[in-house]
Amino acid sequence: MAQTQIQPGLSTYADYRTWPNERRDELIDGMAYAMAPAPSVNHQRMVLSIAAQARTALQGKPCQPFIAPVDVLFPRMNELDDAVQTVLQPDVFVVCDPSKIEPHAIRGAPDWVVEVLSPGSASRDHIAKRRIYEAAGVREYWLVHPEEHLLMIYRLEQGVYGKPDVQELTGATKVGILPEVVIQWDETPDAWTDAQGTE
Repeated sequence: MAQTQIQPGLSTYADYRTWPNERRDELIDGMAYAMAPAPSVNHQRMVLSIAAQARTALQGKPCQPFIAPVDVLFPRMNELDDAVQTVLQPDVFVVCDPSKIEPHAIRGAPDWVVEVLSPGSASRDHIAKRRIYEAAGVREYWLVHPEEHLLMIYRLEQGVYGKPDVQELTGATKVGILPEVVIQWDETPDAWTDAQGTE
């Protein structure tokens, strides 16, 4: 998804909630970034395939999968929701602590996050979002590169992400922190080819 800073100065979640519904934005350290109006068709195929497999595997278990757009707030310490300056919308994520699930948003780090990359989003997902997820304690972070047919997996160890585990998008990949979730990359083969456009 192509992201561009949309307004000067720092914004909070209170500001964010007053913006028109047709806008899709993320906040990173108070800076607002507009997201493209709609992801590509192939991007959504990938997202839905991953989410559907996770949902099936987690049915009846306490961990719950979600897909964008859902606001995920990353507060500093005991910061009130309205004061939060970092709000992201991960493509796919799983929350295992039900206390983080609020009526309007998720408050705090998900356990597993997946971002499906496009040319417009790759640098932000690799750098800014990885920093946020690491600092917040996201236990496992997947970056899916559809054009390169690659998967990069970051695992939190002693509070930091080490070098990513890089794999091809073939066969199956088990989620390390959720071993019951196994993503079959050949479930929807059309989703992994000809990924064009921006998120």
